[in-house]
Amino acid sequence: MAYDAVVLVSFGGPERPEDVLPFLANVTRGRGVPPERLAEVAEHYRQFGGVSPINQQCRDLLAALRADFAAHGIDLPIYWGNRNWHPLLPDTVATMRDDGVRRALAFVTSAYGGHSSCRQYLDDIAAARAAVGPEAPVIDKLRQFWDHPGFVQPHVDAVRAALDTLDRARRTSTRLVFTAHSIPTSMAATAGPEGGRYEAQLRETARLVAAAAAPDLPYDLVWQSRSGPPHVPWLEPDVNDHLATLPESGVTSVVVSPIGFVSDHLEVVWDLDTEAAATAKRLGLDYVRAGTPGTDPRFVAMVRELVLERPAPGRSARRRLGTLPTWDTCPDQCCPARSRRL
Repeated sequence: MAYDAVVLVSFGGPERPEDVLPFLANVTRGRGVPPERLAEVAEHYRQFGGVSPINQQCRDLLAALRADFAAHGIDLPIYWGNRNWHPLLPDTVATMRDDGVRRALAFVTSAYGGHSSCRQYLDDIAAARAAVGPEAPVIDKLRQFWDHPGFVQPHVDAVRAALDTLDRARRTSTRLVFTAHSIPTSMAATAGPEGGRYEAQLRETARLVAAAAAPDLPYDLVWQSRSGPPHVPWLEPDVNDHLATLPESGVTSVVVSPIGFVSDHLEVVWDLDTEAAATAKRLGLDYVRAGTPGTDPRFVAMVRELVLERPAPGRSARRRLGTLPTWDTCPDQCCPARSRRL
């Protein structure tokens, strides 16, 4: 099956103070998020001048991908469209149509399955195509990549680098803490054909990174960035609550690795570099946050590999480190949104 373009699909973020509230309205529409929580999150953005790092990170990734494609003789244009802020995906799909693109592959900046991390992007692509009309290009999403070496190995090296900054005399009392975005437990239970796919994939990534980076250290998978109504159960423990339990078990030093993310966007630099770091300081813990893949050449090369493997199933080797099942096309019923009855 021939493809004539690639589109980078991401979350989006505000780039001016006046963008913050309209952006948050897009993100939370129909989700019942309390106004006070929106005001709290808006203040997080204002702490950084009303600018999210994510759009510039997408520009950097886009430039790296274009250079990598050109260096390897891949003559495919690469576009960029966001779920929640400009450039919005429907506008990008319209541009692709006007440029004569007929069939494209979408690389989504989320490694995992689940409603928010996969299904919603599929729905966004379908909605963008519907908005553009019958001449919109067909867009197929590339597979999830939670266990691809190009994603795992940058996280491994980031954890190693973080550990190197800590006091080696405290190695035996150091703990690894992996984080990802929390989701409602009802959504987690339906995240995949067999259920629980989001959490299972994250646990596999945590295992792979820990085994390669520091097999002698214990580790945990915890959650961050909860944003829903207070009465709805979400995956726990929160990273801050988890940190509070560590000193009583003799832990003195913590490396926090945000394996749920591909770049250092606001939920990393606020929730981990600001809030969790402050929690650790209050508790007397040595604390360092490991980096994310960003534009690591191995991560960029991974995108190229995913593009090349898609038109030739069975003929292009799939590099994987894990054992959980993977697939190119998700069934229509996969990863529904949480029940509104909660």
